[in-house]
Amino acid sequence: WCRLVSLGVASAWFYLDSQLPDAEALRDVRLQIPLRIYSAEGDMISEYGEKRREPLTREEIPDAMVKAILAVEDSNFYTHPGVDYKGLLRAVVSLIKTGRKKQGGSTITMQLARNFFLSPEKSYKRKVLEILLALRVERELEKDEILTLYLNKVYLGHRSYGITSAAHTYYNKELDELSLAEIAMIAGLPKAPSSNNPLTNPERALKRRNHVLKRMHTLEHISDAVYEAETAKPITASRHTPEIELGAAYIGEMVRAEMVERFGDAAYTGGFHVHTTVKNRLQRAANKALRSALDAYDMRHGYRGPEAQIAGWQDANERARQLGRLLAVGKLLPVIVVDIPSEREIVVEHADGSRRTIGWQGLQWASPYVSVNRRGKEPKRAADVASPGDLVRIAYAENEKDDKGELRSYWRLAQIPKAQGALVSLNPHTGAVIALAGGYAFFHSKFNRVTQASRQPGSGFKGFIYSAALAAGYQPSSIINDAPVVIEDETLEEGVWKPSNANRKFTGPTALRQGLAFSKNLISIRLLRSISIDFALDHVTRFGFEKEKLPRGLALALGSAEVTPMMMARGYSVFANGGYLVNPYQIVRIEQEGVGTIYRAKPLRACEVCPTDEQAPRTVSVENRYLIYSMMKDVINMGTGKDAKVLGRKDLAGKTGTTNDYKDAWFNGYNESLVAVAWVGLDNSLSLGRREFGGRAALPAWIDYMRVALDGVAETEPLQPEGIVHNGADFEDVTVEADFQSGAP
Repeated sequence: WCRLVSLGVASAWFYLDSQLPDAEALRDVRLQIPLRIYSAEGDMISEYGEKRREPLTREEIPDAMVKAILAVEDSNFYTHPGVDYKGLLRAVVSLIKTGRKKQGGSTITMQLARNFFLSPEKSYKRKVLEILLALRVERELEKDEILTLYLNKVYLGHRSYGITSAAHTYYNKELDELSLAEIAMIAGLPKAPSSNNPLTNPERALKRRNHVLKRMHTLEHISDAVYEAETAKPITASRHTPEIELGAAYIGEMVRAEMVERFGDAAYTGGFHVHTTVKNRLQRAANKALRSALDAYDMRHGYRGPEAQIAGWQDANERARQLGRLLAVGKLLPVIVVDIPSEREIVVEHADGSRRTIGWQGLQWASPYVSVNRRGKEPKRAADVASPGDLVRIAYAENEKDDKGELRSYWRLAQIPKAQGALVSLNPHTGAVIALAGGYAFFHSKFNRVTQASRQPGSGFKGFIYSAALAAGYQPSSIINDAPVVIEDETLEEGVWKPSNANRKFTGPTALRQGLAFSKNLISIRLLRSISIDFALDHVTRFGFEKEKLPRGLALALGSAEVTPMMMARGYSVFANGGYLVNPYQIVRIEQEGVGTIYRAKPLRACEVCPTDEQAPRTVSVENRYLIYSMMKDVINMGTGKDAKVLGRKDLAGKTGTTNDYKDAWFNGYNESLVAVAWVGLDNSLSLGRREFGGRAALPAWIDYMRVALDGVAETEPLQPEGIVHNGADFEDVTVEADFQSGAP
């Protein structure tokens, strides 16, 4: 019988041992560290990944933390072989006496083995496997290696894995900045990270922390005085999330998608740090500029009323509950109207119970919205605008002009804009994305209009058509007749298309330069018909557009293609950089925890003298680019973009764009240093309303952004190529209605 029992035990041992992984693999197991994305200056943009972990070496772990963990989890760690047989025996005896498992008897080595390799199921077989694996781990790894892996791996609640992450989450401190009481609090978490958590159960957490301190005192790690002082301290933990230092969530999402494409799900756990091309100052300027333009559009069209009327608003708890469900949208804060103390002011309450008075300057704009083309009567008193119990938004208007033209800062009634927009800016010489706002606020709408919204560019596309005309032999001084035209089109009811200019007026024989500056539709159509659609399509591909995705009709001259703001920015970069086609990109380098730099971008550059493998392809001649630059400067000097003259620069060029029924408003502009494209529209492609031209709805965002982006940037203009001469012609500063893709099918 003894032999049979021995044989059975040995067989079971070998069977179970064969199911165990190699403990040496522990050294190769990468700790699950989230994906972190940074700006060019190193400010955090985004973090992705469920497990927040920041691994340390053994030398970096404070001695007090080691003593606290060992005191409460495994005081014999450095002497046992991986299994505490006495502890296991106590657990078995307790199970026999009570029928319940009260003491686990798991050592740190057993916990490590379980967390790395075994399932969370509670069974006797798993416990045996845990013991066997712990013994193997102890044979193949040093004690300090085991302890370091454990302290970096252990789950400590609220997405925190490892002691460094816990220190950041609960105290926003580095490990060496923690007090002993705070160290003890973290050391008390491994046993029950949810029920002993200082954020969710502070009373139990306090008892557990003091138990850790008592164990340290019993083991003579701390003195009587230290023990008494530390146990007397209150709970100081509060939740700290990783600080997002730069609002560039649309870029963060673009990078996340690219990282998943490169690395699959490992992107979220592989400890990747991605450094992007985005510049802090310019990104903040883009966010502010786009939001200001969308707010201004929204205020022009009237106030749509409160988001809700809160039942039971008189109850402070109900107000706090309702507001606690809402987040700020951009800079728009949710509040509840609680009083109208006079005819010219209202009082609102924030989620924290604080109150604020909104004066008449912040209310008088709120004529009621009737339709996209009509507003109601101007309000005469505060009660015309709001009622107690209204859930509304407010915003801080900083340095805005009042009725007397004086700059003032004040709080105003606001609303989440109905229109959306996009603003993207590139370094035209490399394609680096230096600022990108894909909408009013990412967490309100994650749809990235810079890369995902395919919209008609309207007259913003004319620059590419005019470039094709120059390539076909036309000159800026060439004359084209700006007169009505009738074009046969069997797809239309009447069988003909009768395009017109925006102001329904015609100027007769007109130079190309003036036709582009004043966005003459009839000139663009005649120009395209003259050079042929096939020739134009071939030329337009030189700006990065795909020929098969462009329409073949004459409406192409008026921007009937569907493109994204990013595509337009890439196309205009050719005009800005001297004629080279660059590729937009947003990742500069990728670093991996414990490995170093694993990727570094090598973008093709717009350069005349550089190694061939670094040079972007030249797709447009230097002469063509120079002439278009000169013509597009006139768009700003005298044409549809002349509001940009407020920037006081002579090196700016660009083109407005407006589509049928005012569905899209664009401004595409540049100098030799950077390109920026702004778009405003409704996601459902309905009309923005009458007279919402590119120069009115989108150009203000471009101006506000460029005012910041070009601050300190020297003016530079392209050198005039040999063989090009000026004919000395100047044009009058004619009042411009707008550019408009009128009646295009």
